[in-house]
Amino acid sequence: MNSALSGQWADSLLSFERLHLLKLLVWALLSITAGTALIALQRIRRQHSPLLTHFAIQSVAWGLVDAAIVGVARRGLAVRDYAGAVALDRFVWLNIGLDGGYVAVGLTLALLGWRLDRRFGLVGAGLGITVQGLALVVLDLQLAATILR
Repeated sequence: MNSALSGQWADSLLSFERLHLLKLLVWALLSITAGTALIALQRIRRQHSPLLTHFAIQSVAWGLVDAAIVGVARRGLAVRDYAGAVALDRFVWLNIGLDGGYVAVGLTLALLGWRLDRRFGLVGAGLGITVQGLALVVLDLQLAATILR
């Protein structure tokens, strides 16, 4: 057995994965709730802010996708051997790279919207994507810190 797994048991890794999915589900539900609340408040106040509307749409959409990912991933949870832990580690680091890409795309959209005659809908969407990407980076880094360490 590899010394990278010294002191770590398969059931501990499974617990870390479950905790990660719980955190992701909480984030998803918070995103859906916050996005829905932003849209509802605008309607109640009869106000329209393209920035807030598009930020809210991104929050709800990403929240729904994250919740669906949790639902699918929970079904596939199982005790992992060393090869499974390595595969999980690689998958998580791939996700961290993608999360960083989401942040870059979000910032690009926000800056582009700002530069293109203050298109606040694009700015709001870009900020929404950036916030989601940053949250996913944090969650995935927390899981990565527990795998094979």
